[in-house]
Amino acid sequence: MVPVGVTAQTRRLDGVMAGRFRSMTRTLTDRAEELALHAAMALPAPVLRRAAGRPVGRDGQVLDAQTQWMLRLRRWAGYPGPETLPVAEGRRAVDRQARLVGGHQPVGSVCELSVPGAAGPLPARLYTPRSAVPAAAGSPLLVFFHGGGMVFGSLDSHDASCRMVAERAHVPVLSVAYRLAPEHPYPAGLDDAWAVYQWVAEHSEDLADASGVAFGSPAVGGIDPRRIAVGGDSAGAYLAAAVALKAAEAGVPCAFQMLVYPVTNMADPTSSREMFGKGYYLTDRFIELSRSAYVGQADPRDPGVSLAFTEKIPSALAPALVATAGFDPLRDEGEAYARRLADVGVEVHLIRYPGLIHSFFNQVGVVHAARAAVAEIAVRLGAGLGAVP
Repeated sequence: MVPVGVTAQTRRLDGVMAGRFRSMTRTLTDRAEELALHAAMALPAPVLRRAAGRPVGRDGQVLDAQTQWMLRLRRWAGYPGPETLPVAEGRRAVDRQARLVGGHQPVGSVCELSVPGAAGPLPARLYTPRSAVPAAAGSPLLVFFHGGGMVFGSLDSHDASCRMVAERAHVPVLSVAYRLAPEHPYPAGLDDAWAVYQWVAEHSEDLADASGVAFGSPAVGGIDPRRIAVGGDSAGAYLAAAVALKAAEAGVPCAFQMLVYPVTNMADPTSSREMFGKGYYLTDRFIELSRSAYVGQADPRDPGVSLAFTEKIPSALAPALVATAGFDPLRDEGEAYARRLADVGVEVHLIRYPGLIHSFFNQVGVVHAARAAVAEIAVRLGAGLGAVP
């Protein structure tokens, strides 16, 4: 791990070499399984539609055919839900399954870093798009927190999606591995996220030094502190939204929020949780495990745990993109949070992808509709930060 502030040129891997490195470290079984999955997902549309089964309609929506087929393949393969396994095994399963559906996404460069968390250094990964060029005004940056219910997920589980976001947004992405529950319950993950974001906002020149030519030298601007965004998916989107609130309250610059199916209410049931809590990847059991592991002895209505209970939204809160999935148990709480922000005057763009499920953000290698959704999210991020290819 390269400490921030130290040149990391020798540790940088371009997109091709990074892909080759990962391929060499995979087992033959993993590679064969990946090839089989990608072949099955690439069936001609009429064949795939028949294989997926009768179209599934719920709540005025129709499940995407490729997604339906993927869920069927998952059941046939007997993949256990991570919530059914011991935590360590569940974490390995999440990373492995994410690699299967993420595919090989090219990116300009990848740099392994260490950044200061609330209780010590945290692993991080900096993705720089091929379009990045030094600019006198400095580069934008997305500080990204992965999903996984505050229990699962890692830099590796979200590697493919971070690569794609960086490339499509023309924005470097700093992905951070915060501490996880149950070893580190609330507020450890949130404290890490806030500590990292504050450090990035205050020490952009150190990231410029660490990434070398990725951002140009500090002499040509490095990172523009006025164009730093925060984002994440699921539990990571909860962290991102909480960080944005803290930044607005503290007067720390934050230009944009990218919130993909955020967790915003760990206390109350919703209609979408009742409708989609079984059979669509994210289950009631997973949600309950995550809640009990992360919340611990805290009050689930504490605004730090459930953003839905935030008493006052700061007037300086950054504009937000909130993306939800139609067949996701978290759909309703994410959309309720977006409406809450809009009601108090925050600039919000709410977009629902009606045929998709929770975790579509990770499925960019196999589901066409998921890939298109992530591409759109990335483009909107780039626009929000004024990124120019």
